[in-house]
Formats: sequence, structure tokens, C-alpha cells
Amino acid sequence: MQLTVVGFWGGFPAAGEASSGYLLEHKGYKLLLDCGSGVLSQLQSFASPSELDAVLLTHSHPDHTADIGVLQHALLIGHMSGGKERCLPIYTHSDDAQFIETLNYKSYTRWEPVAAGTTVQIGPFAVTAMRTKHSVPCFAYRIEAGGRIFGYTGDTAFKEEFASFFHGTHVLLSECNFYKGMEAAERAGHLTSEHAAVIARDAKIERLILTHLPHFGNINQLKDEAADIFDGEIGLASTGLTIEI
Repeated sequence: MQLTVVGFWGGFPAAGEASSGYLLEHKGYKLLLDCGSGVLSQLQSFASPSELDAVLLTHSHPDHTADIGVLQHALLIGHMSGGKERCLPIYTHSDDAQFIETLNYKSYTRWEPVAAGTTVQIGPFAVTAMRTKHSVPCFAYRIEAGGRIFGYTGDTAFKEEFASFFHGTHVLLSECNFYKGMEAAERAGHLTSEHAAVIARDAKIERLILTHLPHFGNINQLKDEAADIFDGEIGLASTGLTIEI
């Protein structure tokens, strides 16, 4: 598997960048994880919209889904200008009927359900979902392919169950919207650097990548705070960061 960071900011994108979006590839199959604000612009540095095989969404917040509409229009315009018509599946939970309606767009995109505690096969990826602790229904994902395991927390406050869910993961992409000791994290439904590191340590992760980064403070501090707890490899997400899993 190969992971490319398309966008990584929490809440809204910094100038010239994007909020949450990640391209996961294996044997030519391209899966887009989340599609936040600015993602479609950045994605085209790595793949065209027509090359996507599927989209997997964690939840409905705009910093994870704002560019779904423009992705749909990109597929429509691509077909109108001579490209092959195809229907792109968009996978997510079934807990928000109004949001799901927006995922079915003419013949270009269709919603496909994912249920907590079950595994769905998306191309070469075996995707297992777990409900997180956030202000709206949200899933974390454990994704397996080619004997390797990738984990993505989605948006969430700390849950002890993550240690077993992500156990043995080779690369964990963990949201990290707050600094160590910030009590607002729990209320906002997000993780601190300390929380992310505890999950990585207890789940025996090989490599931790912090993402969904805050727009305040010195983000390099997040990495230093996590390193006080987790002694494995730690990195910060950045546009174009590519990781072989």
C-alpha cells in the first residue's frame, strides 16, 4: 500500500492547501479517504478525479466532505468532454440520511454503506469500521491489503478501545487537533498529541503520522509531545507526503 497526503488541516485549509484528504493505493487501485475543502485541487497533483476507483468518508463535516460536490461535477464534466461514463462509489455510514442524499449524484456517484464492527471489501482493501467519539456519527478505519495494515482515526476524542482496534497496525494516521493537556479536546471530540501517542503505544503501532493539525501554536511541538510517550517513528502530515505501508 502507498499513502499520499492530499490535505491535512483541521477545520479549514491553510492558504494553498487542503483539509482532510488522503490517497491510498494498492496494485493500481485508488481509494480517496475523505474529501475536504481544497482536496480536489490538490488531488490533481497526484491523480485525476477520473482515476479514482472509490471514496471512503469518515463523517459529514465539511472539512472532510466539502469537495464531494466539485468531485461530482468533475466526473460529469469529464464525461461531457469525451471521457468514459462511470459511477464512483462513495462509502460511509448510514446514520445521516440527508447527507447520504448528496452522495448519490445522477449516474456519476452512488452511496455504498459501511457498518460499524463489520468488514467491507473495497477493491483490494479489506476495510473494518469502528464508531468514534465525535459530535456527529463518525468512523475510524482499519484497512488491510497485501499483508499490511493501515489505520485512520477519523475525528474523535480518546477511546481506550482504539488500542485493540488498531493493534499491530503498521502505519496509523491519527488526528491531532490539540496540544498536550488541552481540556477543550474532549469537548470538541478531538485528540491531543498525548492521546494519539497513547493509542500508538498501546496498539503497538510501527509508525505514527499526526494529521488534522491545528492552525494555532507550533505544530512541531505536537511531534515532540507525542515522542515523550511513543518511542516509535512519528511524523507530521504535509501535502504530498508519501508513505509506503
